[in-house]
Amino acid sequence: MTWLVPLPVAIPLVCAGLALTMARRPRLQAAISVTAVSAMLAVAIALLVQANSGPLVMNVGDWAAPVGIALVVDRLSALMLTVSSVVLLGVLAYSIAQGANDETDSDKTPVSVFHPTYLVLAAGVANAFISGDLFNLYVAFEILLGASFVLITLGATGDRIRSGTIYVIVSLLSSVLFLVAIAMIYSATGTLNLAQLGQRLPELDPGTQLILQVMLLLGFGIKAAIFPLSAWLPDSYPTAPAPVTAVFAGLLTKVGIYAIIRTQVLLFPSGALNDALLVLALLTMVVGILGAVAQDDLKRLLSFTLVSHIGYMLFGIAVATDVGIAATIFYVVHHITVQTALFLVAGLIEQRGGTTSLDRLGSLVKVAPALAIVFFVPAMNLAGIPPLSGFLGKVGLLQAGVQLGTPLAYAVVAAGLLTSLLTLYAIVKAWNKAFWQPAPAPLPDVRTPRTTFGAATAIVTVSCALTFLAGPLYGYAQNAAHDLTARSPYIDAVLVNGDRGEGRSPEVADETGGAPDDADSAGGADDASGDDGTGGSDAQGTTASDAVGAPSSVAASRHGSAG
Repeated sequence: MTWLVPLPVAIPLVCAGLALTMARRPRLQAAISVTAVSAMLAVAIALLVQANSGPLVMNVGDWAAPVGIALVVDRLSALMLTVSSVVLLGVLAYSIAQGANDETDSDKTPVSVFHPTYLVLAAGVANAFISGDLFNLYVAFEILLGASFVLITLGATGDRIRSGTIYVIVSLLSSVLFLVAIAMIYSATGTLNLAQLGQRLPELDPGTQLILQVMLLLGFGIKAAIFPLSAWLPDSYPTAPAPVTAVFAGLLTKVGIYAIIRTQVLLFPSGALNDALLVLALLTMVVGILGAVAQDDLKRLLSFTLVSHIGYMLFGIAVATDVGIAATIFYVVHHITVQTALFLVAGLIEQRGGTTSLDRLGSLVKVAPALAIVFFVPAMNLAGIPPLSGFLGKVGLLQAGVQLGTPLAYAVVAAGLLTSLLTLYAIVKAWNKAFWQPAPAPLPDVRTPRTTFGAATAIVTVSCALTFLAGPLYGYAQNAAHDLTARSPYIDAVLVNGDRGEGRSPEVADETGGAPDDADSAGGADDASGDDGTGGSDAQGTTASDAVGAPSSVAASRHGSAG
């Protein structure tokens, strides 16, 4: 079933091109987009079932890892693919109902960029989750960020251009840091394959490991909005259209969290920065929620709670035990659905009340009681009210912190409890001002479209369903966490015989006049190229192998350098 692995990326990319050719036919564009994301969800569910038996690996172009790029679907990536596909489909339905495609007023040149760009974003998110190569992960980030640059400025209003500019600058800074980290890692190890890096990076000098780890955390920390690298988010998200803000809040920061989980657990198992991560988790929780309490605009309040609850996920990563990682995975799934639902409902509130300013809203519970319920349920879930999934996730994280038992862990546990209480306070304040208190002025006489309300309600329903599915979901998260901390299931699936992947590289076979099935034959091909005058490559491979204690044979070291 490895042929399923690239489909979550290939389907939306192909359909994005097809949708772009249908720019003059918005309904057909919408149909293409819905079909593509629905197919993406179906494939993700199939992969979720298959990955439960072990990681699925596909070597792109039939070039065996680590020479070629590996696409890997294990339990974690399959779960993230499934949840992200559900959210992408729900937000797409909301945007279609709202008419979120960008069309000009000209009858001669109607242009629609929303659907193609949205599908490119979906492909970038999927590629990030299944990438088994560090540079391919960088490419995935650039795909989804390029699409997000377009989406965040749809409509080209002054506020959106300003916030989009901030977003672009910060994202480019993050990309530069990530690219520099990739160059440093390749220089130190001679490979960018994640499985092979999992073997080689722990053998580097601890000081070198620390520098590389910090560089990756800086790049991913900006993307995940970890304090103090989170100041850009509350200024960027609230001005975008409601469906764009919802998908950004639900997915983009979680892609950063996913990258941190994957690299910290697989590449740096020593946990040299775990205490630093605990401190950052504490600061992210507290500073984020204090910012939320101070807000009088609903979208900005939700943006600050988004930052704050990233701290919970970082807390579980820093604990670095099976319990902590499992709770983090569960909480990521919960937060993707709940945060997306809240931003979609905020869009409905803006439609009905004409604003998201809490000081100008009021009386919505009388004029739109159904809207009050749809906001109240995910809001309580975010605050962690029992027995909802937010409560279950937080209990798991706090339990992991208590089991760790260090003074710093207890401090973060206390910060987590305080953050949960302040989240409840901020949410209740927002609900009271928007729904319960009398409106300072008559609200606009408009009706919330049933289709947009239905789409938002569907995501709210999914977030509630996690409570009823908490048992099997938590069990799946525990298995995923065990695989992550063990590291060997991932590494062995990609590097089947300890050196090369399972697939063959036909071009290498042709050059050597044979059909090599093992690493030695591939190394022989590299030997031939080295004898023809590529002495620099030879020297590089030998240096990389010596640095990390890789196999001493020249063939094996050159092969690692080629990766």
